[in-house]
Amino acid sequence: MYHEEQVTCPYCGESFTAFIDLSQGNHRTVEDCYVCCRPIEFVIESDGAQLLRVDTFTDDESIN
Repeated sequence: MYHEEQVTCPYCGESFTAFIDLSQGNHRTVEDCYVCCRPIEFVIESDGAQLLRVDTFTDDESIN
């Protein structure tokens, strides 16, 4: 199940719609910004049915 979420690029500050796969539960993924094309790390918290939280990071801000 995919969820549409408005996110802000941590590089260029532009907002865009990201499509997040909720069926994966808690996970990380990398997608390019639709505006500036730089790689954004998404840290997603989901219970498998609904989105609980999504955080976005640059390569320099990435958490382990």
